[in-house]
Amino acid sequence: MNFLREKTNIIDRYIVRKYLGTFLFTLGIFVLIIVIFDLSEKLDDFMESKLDFWGILTKYYAGSVPFYVNMLSPLINFIAVIFFTAKMADQTEIVPILSGGVSFNRFLGPYFFSAFLIFAFNLASNLYVLPYTNKLKNDFENTYVKRNDPSSKSNIHMKLDDKTYIYIDNFDNRTNMGYRFSLDNFNGDVLVKKLVADQIKWDSTKRVWKLSNYSVRSVNGLKEQMIYGTGKEKDTVLDMRPDDFSAYDNVVQNLSMRELSDKIRKEKTRGSGIMNDLLFERYKRYFHPLSAFVLTLIGVALSSRKVRGGVGLPLGIGIVLSFLYIVLNQFAQMFSLKGGFPPLISAILPTALFGVLGFVLLKKAPK
Repeated sequence: MNFLREKTNIIDRYIVRKYLGTFLFTLGIFVLIIVIFDLSEKLDDFMESKLDFWGILTKYYAGSVPFYVNMLSPLINFIAVIFFTAKMADQTEIVPILSGGVSFNRFLGPYFFSAFLIFAFNLASNLYVLPYTNKLKNDFENTYVKRNDPSSKSNIHMKLDDKTYIYIDNFDNRTNMGYRFSLDNFNGDVLVKKLVADQIKWDSTKRVWKLSNYSVRSVNGLKEQMIYGTGKEKDTVLDMRPDDFSAYDNVVQNLSMRELSDKIRKEKTRGSGIMNDLLFERYKRYFHPLSAFVLTLIGVALSSRKVRGGVGLPLGIGIVLSFLYIVLNQFAQMFSLKGGFPPLISAILPTALFGVLGFVLLKKAPK
């Protein structure tokens, strides 16, 4: 019994070392290749930005590399498991392990331990790291790479709370400035205050909005009062931020979990039509890291049998399945954001479907 326990511990360490070693090495190679292609594609934009190497490194690649790692992690995880497991099967290393008294479920133990480490890393990254690194990446792209794309949003109507409605004719995301702003405040169905300004600009230092060339009309029954600020500025606190009017699609990725929850709460009142985007982003951050377990299960079940052709056949099947998983994720996101499909179901559906496939393959795996 002690001999069997010692043997399984050696096998566990061997599998964990092979799993994580192959995963990290392959991930590093893929990220390096993507960075090289990305650098060659954006070289002209980098040169026009007049930023030095350190500026590009800290303002762009410090944000894009974590993004690439997170994006590639399911694919590389799957390929790594299939590659070294198929190699073990091809070298007839798995048959002696199972014949020596180790059950197939016990054989899966070190795989799932390694998958748990990857899952924990991806989950922590999704919740606490990527929102900040995505902001670095997206702000750089919006400023230097997408500078010819539209940066303004027009005809903005928004409900701030049960009594307050605002309108902005045009808002520029690069200057954080809006034009022809109005605010209506109601008591029931009765208008009690109307504020109009030619310009409204976000002051990031004071965290207030600056109104320029404004007027305020106050209504109290039959009495009205007008205050004119022609040629003057006025600071005001409003429950809105510049990213509420963003013309860029990637702004949701920049939100921390606290900001995302706060925006979801506000969206229930505002009804500006981005609720599915916000909910899908929140669910995705929690559920997508589960792919580490699902793809590991499929990878082991698929490649643990020795087949004619060696490593090539299971590796080819694995690459096809991994790309299919990525495509399914993209379709689920599109159906949620554009087709009105429930965000929770959209976020968990690809992982759930591949989980079912994993259990089917597990039933057919060699025991």
